[in-house]
Amino acid sequence: MGWLGRTLDGIAHWLLKWRIIHGPARWIANSRYAWGFISRTDRVRTNRLQTRVMSRPLPQHISIIMDGNRRFAADKGMASAFGHRLGKEKVEEVMDWVLDMGIPYLTVYALSTENIQGRKPDELEELYDLYVEGLRDIAKNERIHRHQVRVQIAGREELLPARVLEAIELAVEETQGYEKFVFTVCLAYGSREEIIDAIRDIAADHAKGEIELDGIDEAEVSKRLWTGDLPDPDLIIRTSGEERISNFLLWQSAYSEMYFTDVFWPSFQRRDLLEAIDAYQKRKRRYGG
Repeated sequence: MGWLGRTLDGIAHWLLKWRIIHGPARWIANSRYAWGFISRTDRVRTNRLQTRVMSRPLPQHISIIMDGNRRFAADKGMASAFGHRLGKEKVEEVMDWVLDMGIPYLTVYALSTENIQGRKPDELEELYDLYVEGLRDIAKNERIHRHQVRVQIAGREELLPARVLEAIELAVEETQGYEKFVFTVCLAYGSREEIIDAIRDIAADHAKGEIELDGIDEAEVSKRLWTGDLPDPDLIIRTSGEERISNFLLWQSAYSEMYFTDVFWPSFQRRDLLEAIDAYQKRKRRYGG
């Protein structure tokens, strides 16, 4: 809706409290002409913002904590499956926006190890079905192949059911030769577990005499992480108003810019992405980066 839309909506609902202007207020709240004007204004402002964003250095790796599917559905009086379905569709939309801007790395936090332990079995099954559907769609998506997007998964895949693993294998195999863009889905992911695995791997190699203590440095740890082939994220976005990292890319985010928005993930719009990038660019200029 944008800032102007939200402001007019607030004014309209405030005016509805007063009987003498009930009619004009209801017109403001519901008129297709009023909202047509708002829509056009928002499009103009979004296009101007995109022009400004595209004139500056873009982040090369954006990571997103996609939060708020269930709360979005609850606000609409719908089951959580409704929010998860729209959330899955939003991933596809955001991928299109990122491809259009030429940003080569996109990483999304889809399912944590904590989610697997804490979500109800029925909800998990719904999520697994959506992952299968989404990964199969990616494998045959013409836009994915035209833009040469390589798909990969980061996480404890052994915790996922067979049907999800089959869909992962299909998407990875169909896109494994691509290098222009990389889309990483963090499934059954936990950053502490990831770091522990890297430590164990290093310890095992040290015990075998394959690495000296002096040889253990940041680069050695980074390459053993599940995301070892990715650059660290420049910008991490979290939706839904929560302002925490939630065990996501703890090592990799040491120098990332964080951006938090109150918007629930299914409501995330192109303007929200542009505003996040705009904030990132302003911070980088201020820091001299």
